[in-house]
Amino acid sequence: MKIEGPLIPAIFVERPNRFITMIKIDDEIHRSHLPDPGRLKELLFPGAKLLARAVPKNSLRKTKYSTIMVNHEGQLISLVSALPNRFVKEALIKNEIPIFKDYSLVRPEIAVGRHRFDFLLKDPTGADFYLEVKSVTFVENGVAQFPDAITDRGTKHALELKRLVEEGKGAGILFVCQRADAISFRPMWERDPKLANAVLKANNAGVKIWCITLNVSETDMTFNKEIPVNLELKNI
Repeated sequence: MKIEGPLIPAIFVERPNRFITMIKIDDEIHRSHLPDPGRLKELLFPGAKLLARAVPKNSLRKTKYSTIMVNHEGQLISLVSALPNRFVKEALIKNEIPIFKDYSLVRPEIAVGRHRFDFLLKDPTGADFYLEVKSVTFVENGVAQFPDAITDRGTKHALELKRLVEEGKGAGILFVCQRADAISFRPMWERDPKLANAVLKANNAGVKIWCITLNVSETDMTFNKEIPVNLELKNI
């Protein structure tokens, strides 16, 4: 998937709220929109190297930049939580994710009662399959973890997918790690035990849980690999 550019080198200064970063470009400080509401404390610290994108000059936005990526220990990590959905949609159409080589895309954004899931697919048997995609940026000691901020919405999604499976439908959650260095995945029980427990219960009921990592560059985002998933609570 192509990344919209051009991207401009910047330096992180501070984060006054969840959706705003103060960034330095050519020795000038600018307010920049941050399209990821996660905590991101391990990635966004004073002096961190960023890539930002200027908004069109005719835009009415109050912020003139968007913070798109961070260079963390020599590795680019996407800070746009909506990109995994775009990537998955394009990859499903082009059949670029091995997990889904025998699935077909029906349409994105499918409503089920009061809930809305990211994709409706057809599974290898031709039956409906509901897929929810979650963006992951946090990796510690090679282990990708989600979420890094409490998400009631994520908990509700997992439990609704569990209900759908119990009714005989197919469903899954795909965690998309927007970096390539993770070697396994686990829910972040320490941060959001309700979400972690909901995902575990969903899996036990038959909801499929996967995690993939992506290669991220200034211009492209591509599939890297599927990594093992461990949903059980470990000693903390």
